[in-house]
Amino acid sequence: MRIFNIKNFLISGAMASVLISCAVGKSYTRTDLQVPETYKESVQVTGDTVVLPWKTFFKDPKLIVLIDKALTRNNEVNVALKNIEQLDLIYKQAKLSLMPTLDLTAGANRSWASTNTLNGSLNEQFVGTKYMDDFSAALRLSWEVDIWGKAKMQKESAAAEYFAQKENLNAVKSRIVVQVAQAYYNLISLDEQLKIAEQNIELSNSTLKMMNLQFTAGQINSLAVQQSEAQKKTAELLIPLAKQNIAVQENALSILCGEYPARIEREGNLKTMIPENKLSEGLPAQLLSRRPDLKVAEFNVISLNSKTGLAKAAMYPSISLSPQIGVNSNKFSSWFDIPGSITKAIAANLAAPIFQKKQLKTAYETALIEQEKAAVNFKQAVMTAVGEVSDTMAKSKGSTERLDLLEQRTAILDKGINDALKLYKSGMATYLEVITAQNNKLQNDLETVNVTLERLNAEVDLYRALGGEYNKM
Repeated sequence: MRIFNIKNFLISGAMASVLISCAVGKSYTRTDLQVPETYKESVQVTGDTVVLPWKTFFKDPKLIVLIDKALTRNNEVNVALKNIEQLDLIYKQAKLSLMPTLDLTAGANRSWASTNTLNGSLNEQFVGTKYMDDFSAALRLSWEVDIWGKAKMQKESAAAEYFAQKENLNAVKSRIVVQVAQAYYNLISLDEQLKIAEQNIELSNSTLKMMNLQFTAGQINSLAVQQSEAQKKTAELLIPLAKQNIAVQENALSILCGEYPARIEREGNLKTMIPENKLSEGLPAQLLSRRPDLKVAEFNVISLNSKTGLAKAAMYPSISLSPQIGVNSNKFSSWFDIPGSITKAIAANLAAPIFQKKQLKTAYETALIEQEKAAVNFKQAVMTAVGEVSDTMAKSKGSTERLDLLEQRTAILDKGINDALKLYKSGMATYLEVITAQNNKLQNDLETVNVTLERLNAEVDLYRALGGEYNKM
């Protein structure tokens, strides 16, 4: 009769679950992102939508060594790897979340009943002792019937968080690659600024020597010499600043590579480092399959979608089964006397929340809002990504055009310095014209270095924004 009642109990619970199970745990569907078909800015590209691995994109062998080192030793990367290990354990645990649990209990108990009670008086008559022993051991199985698909939702949530963390690792790596490359380029630019300052000092020395001779001969006054010395000091001031910035940048790059501050090996110049590989801009929608930060944002929506389903499932009844088998005896000698000491029990429970001060409903509504917020954040991430590509395209195009103009101006200024010196020697130009020509040349060379650095940084940013491949190492 008991078995029949338990069957009826389970059948009733299953029928109730069928009636409302369709409302629990909706499948994830991506919202309409309304991604534009083209970018606002555009650049000349060649080939199809091909994304180059970073070892192909970057040309300098010393830079490649530094990036390799950073991807291996950087502490942020290592922390991200540890996070993946944690989430892997959580995912494996989630797969076992609603599996039956088996517990073993064993114990021995001795109790002394009052002689003024029926149990106490009968105990000494039948057992011959003033106490009663109880020896027990049991295996208890507990299992919640997964009516609402909780196990599936828990696995989906844990899997989404796991894959989100893997993509977060890729996002960290992409950022590290960009930071190392830009720090390396900045070091080269500082080296070039140092060389420009030294060359300008050498040129100023030559001019100053000539003016000193003319001053001694009485051909010019002391003001010309003073102005020439001031021009030389302008270039000299750049040297300690450049050396200071080089030391600071080397320290930062060393730490980025997971090492204590040390000197960074480098060679070449900025112009030779401009990538020859043409990047393909592709379509904005293709960013969804390339950029790890966008994948992280979408995995977050998927995880919260499953958590919303779990919050809703908590509002519905749950059914659990608890069979148990063990041995029990009042004597140690007959504790494991089979089958006399065997005990068996089975229990079925139906738990349904009735009145919990709207806690479960509030938890569900809160989870739903969190999911909606994550969906908005995902759309915002896509919009930001498309904007980043347009920004970097504009910067790449603008810096390229400025470099072309700077090269033309450099040729004019180089000729101007030579002409100014020749005219000055022949008395057809003033010392101010010579100093102005030298100062213009100094400022032009420094600006050329800065714009070349902007061009390189724009190319690296564009590579990242287009979803460059950072995992093929």
